[in-house]
Amino acid sequence: MIRPCAAEDFATIGAIINDAASAYKGVIPDDCYHEPYMPNYELAEEIARGVRFSGYEIDGRLAGVMGIELVQDVTLIRHAYVRTDHRGGRIGGKLLKHLQAATATPMLIGTWADADWAVRFYEARGFLRVSHDEKERLLRTYWTVGDRQIETSVLLACERWRAKP
Repeated sequence: MIRPCAAEDFATIGAIINDAASAYKGVIPDDCYHEPYMPNYELAEEIARGVRFSGYEIDGRLAGVMGIELVQDVTLIRHAYVRTDHRGGRIGGKLLKHLQAATATPMLIGTWADADWAVRFYEARGFLRVSHDEKERLLRTYWTVGDRQIETSVLLACERWRAKP
């Protein structure tokens, strides 16, 4: 079952993000990975800024989360993670499809360039990488990330974005 996450899910959201982000260790640049991957204060800042999480529940327990953030004329997918013990169960795909259906604006997704499994996940669902120059422009326009993250990321756009006039 997919449901909106509530304030009482805060610790669980953080635990899922940090559990799943362990896949980045040794993959993304060492200066970009730290433990915990997302400390509670960063998660609180993301939520305060407007990231709204939805969660996929199995037997009353959240197994995966995915956030969206409406920024100007787009929806950003933010912090999409599935517990390591539930990977491969199509949870991420179900969350993404649910959020796509609930969103009227074009979607953009930024992820680590070296996280090839994440890039393949989004590409398999119709998202395409944008050019290097467009990536830099879009990350600076819609995200608040540093130069190092821009340098080491890719940005993918949905079909609605590509069809924009």
